[in-house]
Amino acid sequence: MTQTGDFRTTAQRVIRQEAEALELLAESIGENFDQAIDLILGATGRTIVTGMGKSGHIARKIAATLASTGTPAHFVHPAEASHGDLGMIGSTDVCLVLSNSGETPELADLIAYTRRFKIPMIGVASNPDSSLIRASDVALILPKAAEACGHGIVPTTSTTMTLALGDALAVALMEHHAFNADSFRVLHPGGKLGSRLTKVRDLMHEDMPLVSAETPMRDTLGVISDKGFGVAGVIDPKGQLVGIITDGDLRRHIDGLLEKNAGDIMTASPLTIASDALAEKAVAQMDERAITCLFVRDSAEDGRPCGILKIQDCLRAGVV
Repeated sequence: MTQTGDFRTTAQRVIRQEAEALELLAESIGENFDQAIDLILGATGRTIVTGMGKSGHIARKIAATLASTGTPAHFVHPAEASHGDLGMIGSTDVCLVLSNSGETPELADLIAYTRRFKIPMIGVASNPDSSLIRASDVALILPKAAEACGHGIVPTTSTTMTLALGDALAVALMEHHAFNADSFRVLHPGGKLGSRLTKVRDLMHEDMPLVSAETPMRDTLGVISDKGFGVAGVIDPKGQLVGIITDGDLRRHIDGLLEKNAGDIMTASPLTIASDALAEKAVAQMDERAITCLFVRDSAEDGRPCGILKIQDCLRAGVV
């Protein structure tokens, strides 16, 4: 019977073996990698990623990574391609074909199609003399490394290397396109990633409750009530935000409140946040100060408010 300690030993052996293979892969990167990047950049269509079996699963992930980082891509199943899906591949596309052996029979029709219609093809395989590599315009050869299963039959090390190579292509293309957090947010509006990358400007309200320091409190209360934020910002003649009036300020000055002006009861130098800051940061600031609203400014140098943000807006957008 296998002991628990043996499981840990196996896990460590597998991970170390695959890590060593990745080191070999890193050392093997040469001019052909640059050529593959140039081929993808030169295509005005999409990057078609394909593979069969375990390579197919890796191909799907690579296609998804490319698409989510600014390189239009999709996966085509090689078996389905032989039954009509070859029509999904256009003359302006480039194909990235994965096969550890380079002799996967299901790829034959797709490879022949790319050759017939002169569609650029990048082949990824471990055998430099394989049919796939010989047919490819650019060949990316995986270094010789034993599969981590110990029998050389279960795709483990080879799929790890292929996945890492796909990530390397995606990130190189991403950096070339100067793809940044804003770009990523556009393609990931949903889920946790989307909410974490949401900017303050995406959630703020531009119709702000603003008064001057000379505005009578009777009118100021009307502004607070009409706008529905529970606060009012106080601006100077240049439009700079110089104070804020909250329900706490109203309670502290309840005696003779209606005989006063906004400037008499405001809290000076209120906390603000830049419009390009992450909404996540705004939530943290509101939570720290136990407040529910923040006035928004365009930049640190510009004290004029351009919007107001409520913590409820952040929570509804999934920002926590």
